[in-house]
Amino acid sequence: MYVNWQYQMKRTKKTISFQSETMSPAEALFLYEDLEANARTQSLEIIDEDGFKIMKKELKKYLDSIVDEPHDIIAYFDGGFDTSQNIGSAGIVIYYKKGTKKYRLRENEIIPYIDSNNEAEYAAFWSMISALEELGVNSIPVTFKGDSLVVLKQLEGEWSCHDETLSKWLDRIEDKIKVLKIRPNYQPINRNENKEADKLATQALNDIKVKSVIEIID
Repeated sequence: MYVNWQYQMKRTKKTISFQSETMSPAEALFLYEDLEANARTQSLEIIDEDGFKIMKKELKKYLDSIVDEPHDIIAYFDGGFDTSQNIGSAGIVIYYKKGTKKYRLRENEIIPYIDSNNEAEYAAFWSMISALEELGVNSIPVTFKGDSLVVLKQLEGEWSCHDETLSKWLDRIEDKIKVLKIRPNYQPINRNENKEADKLATQALNDIKVKSVIEIID
């Protein structure tokens, strides 16, 4: 979400409008209250990701409701594929907050009976969705990042899917996103930005199992 601010200049009394960058709900509330204390602030608006205005008290109520639930989630995924054995692997990394604390989940797994690299990427995305469900994620925005344009563009609806196997994965994932009421934001990244998930997928293919959650200390 972001904050719209109308400010009256001291000397000319002219009113100027500003719009903040996109930020988390907690950051938006902090900025709102900071600007609210300025005597020359003419008006303030908090706008959500759908373009709707949110009252300050509504935002506070929302933040209170999620204090013990995962939020501000960024989830990375990558799929590995062993052509000699027709097995895939999933590597997932999920960054999230609970209250004011930050956490990182890292997990990987072997996925049998995979026929292509694209299917492995879809299977990895499914593993990521399953991990989010285990965390208790529900009715909030989630940013999904990966280097598979096929998966992200097809989920976004920008690219059509004509492969029967991939379509089944696509339908399965979309159904789960609806059940969890996740508001997805799909962000393709390059492989260099996806190193953590890629390493986990490779480790799974090498029989190295990883599953951990740590608190991130700034």
